[in-house]
Amino acid sequence: MTGRARTSQTLIVDADDTLWENNVYFERAIDEFIDFLDHSALSRTEVRAVLEEIERANVVSHGYGAKSFTRSLHDAFARLGTRPDHPEDLATVAALGERILDQPMEIIDGVEETLAILTERHTLILLTKGQEEEQRLKIDRSGLERYFSRAVIVAEKDAATYHHLVTELGLDLHLTWMIGNSPKSDINPALDAGLNAVFIPHEQTWVLEHQDLDHLHARLLVLERFRDLQRHFA
Repeated sequence: MTGRARTSQTLIVDADDTLWENNVYFERAIDEFIDFLDHSALSRTEVRAVLEEIERANVVSHGYGAKSFTRSLHDAFARLGTRPDHPEDLATVAALGERILDQPMEIIDGVEETLAILTERHTLILLTKGQEEEQRLKIDRSGLERYFSRAVIVAEKDAATYHHLVTELGLDLHLTWMIGNSPKSDINPALDAGLNAVFIPHEQTWVLEHQDLDHLHARLLVLERFRDLQRHFA
């Protein structure tokens, strides 16, 4: 790895929960939703399980992000509500999801200083999935786009997405790395597409992004923090 770092490489970097905090705001909204629902029979764990089931279905039809999440909260409230619907209640539930878009942009510790170093040696590409307008807003608010040669927003991250990116940009698989916190979207599909990958775990990674990893994979590097990239690529 140290030898490779002397060669200019392409580093594709995930955004949500890799560059900035994201899922923590969804988790807070879920906790408040469960408090507000105050279900008389189901435990908090059981309510979360229903919500996760609804989210799995909604991301297929409506994609990722705050808008799809708000729809899921509404659907969960309609399914689990034990009291008559009132417009005020529906507005409260909607607000829990919608306000996520107004949360402050919190760059993860060590990210900006590391990007500033890496961009001097390597080509950096930001790759994020979700609703175009929502993700673009976060990129703009982060102030980090200046470190990247381009920012790419996609509806889904799977092996086909990475194959397309490699072909479109003419990337060398041996010199290209996907960096992110999600086994399901960042690491496994990138490895399946023939790229190298750097897994940087985040304790708040969305449960729907969890997936088993082959930690002994020859093209996988596991780091504890984003700034640790400096040891391998700077």
